[in-house]
Amino acid sequence: MTGKPKHLECKNESVLKAQALLEKLINWFNDKNSVLVAFSGGVDSTLVAYVTYKALDDKSLAVTADSLTLPPGELEDAIKIARFIGIKHRIVKVDELSDGEFVKNPPDRCYYCKRSLLKVLSKIAEEEGLKVIVDGSNADDHRDFRPGLKALKEFGVRSPLAEVGLTKSDVRLISKIVGLPTADKPSMACLASRIPYGVEVTYERLRRISEAETYIRQLTGVRQVRVRDHGYIARIEVGRDERKVFFDENVMNSIWSKLRSLGYIYVTLDLYGYKSGSLNETVFRKDKP
Repeated sequence: MTGKPKHLECKNESVLKAQALLEKLINWFNDKNSVLVAFSGGVDSTLVAYVTYKALDDKSLAVTADSLTLPPGELEDAIKIARFIGIKHRIVKVDELSDGEFVKNPPDRCYYCKRSLLKVLSKIAEEEGLKVIVDGSNADDHRDFRPGLKALKEFGVRSPLAEVGLTKSDVRLISKIVGLPTADKPSMACLASRIPYGVEVTYERLRRISEAETYIRQLTGVRQVRVRDHGYIARIEVGRDERKVFFDENVMNSIWSKLRSLGYIYVTLDLYGYKSGSLNETVFRKDKP
């Protein structure tokens, strides 16, 4: 990734709306003197980092957590994207599995994960004299089941995208307008989100999920993949428009063989395809077996 993001001129109504939202987002930083960005390198936090740097230059710092729950390749992407934007970037080691509550994997697991991370970020912000911590939560996140939002509130973390009213589609469009490489990047989530609630999060489970997803992505070229870990069963979700790549005996045999070697006995393809937070359905269903 090289070069600097640039604005594109266009009279399209949706683009004009996005440009107006971008101006609101930039103006959000007018009374901020210094900011630390919780930066994953995903679509949302990248836009926040870009606007933060645009508004505050060297009074901004992006911090990325390096942990076992980070999907393969995401740390490398975050480093490249931060360099592309130009913002100062720091990587910190975080071990969520040192938190017994996180390991138990309750439905509010994300709260404990965020809490651990924000303790680290708060310390860095204090050491660096950065007055505000921001994250990439958008307006859609506040309408979904997001236990981590509670931790953000406890630590006083601000969410400029949500406060301005930007949805995920707004974020993608603005990212395209300003030339960010993440505009069409698939949504990512921590590897622990592949493990059903109540099932202990372990190093071994995270490792085999990571290896399984890496193998499937490299073999098939799919952009969106989740390997939901149901003990002896691997339930593979891929983008709905990508399911057809599995309709090949060689592909199916190769994936079955690889995932068997990782400890799964049954290897399945979810016929519906990828669905964000699909494991949440087991929490909210009223007609549980």
